[in-house]
Amino acid sequence: MVSAGKQLRSDARRNRQRLLDSARELFATAGVEASVEEITRGAGVGMGTLYRHFPTKEELIDAVLEDAFAEFLALGDSALREDDPWQGFCQFLERALELHARNRGLKDVLATSEHGRGRAEAMRAQMWPLVSELVHRAHEQGTLRPDFAPEDIALVLWTGDRVIERSASFAPELWRRFLGLLIDGLGAGGATSLPAPPATQAQLAPWTRAGRG
Repeated sequence: MVSAGKQLRSDARRNRQRLLDSARELFATAGVEASVEEITRGAGVGMGTLYRHFPTKEELIDAVLEDAFAEFLALGDSALREDDPWQGFCQFLERALELHARNRGLKDVLATSEHGRGRAEAMRAQMWPLVSELVHRAHEQGTLRPDFAPEDIALVLWTGDRVIERSASFAPELWRRFLGLLIDGLGAGGATSLPAPPATQAQLAPWTRAGRG
């Protein structure tokens, strides 16, 4: 009986993960309008299984968001573990935009879910010290231009996301070229004074609450 109970729990965990994987894939390509019927079909489970794990679609959306944000936070942790601060900084930018490119439906989720917007604010609060440390380490190393501020990360991600959005249908890897050009401009060597200061966190808040970063 103990073995049977473990098997049931294992099956339940596996089915839950299948549902999350299917929902994540469909939300990324079709947005949150993807139907629960499509999600269960992609997961290979029945509607009863879906409702046992996620009684409402909103709960499923929140679970997908939680996974996406956990992955984003893990990017920051991983970048900080890099021995070379410049490599860690560049790695974070690249992997963050890779995550944006893989999950094009995330904006839809944020825009339609009150819980999603709350989770996004919590994630940004957790992300801020990681981003600040990435920038600080690269400044200390002398490889990142000294006038680049942690707040400028949002600017990089917004513009990169725009490139991803506009080129996805004809050149889905074009954002990598954009990032390469941008990173060359972020190096300390040859940097010239910027014509305007970085945005403050207070100035950024309305944009991030609107799901733009």
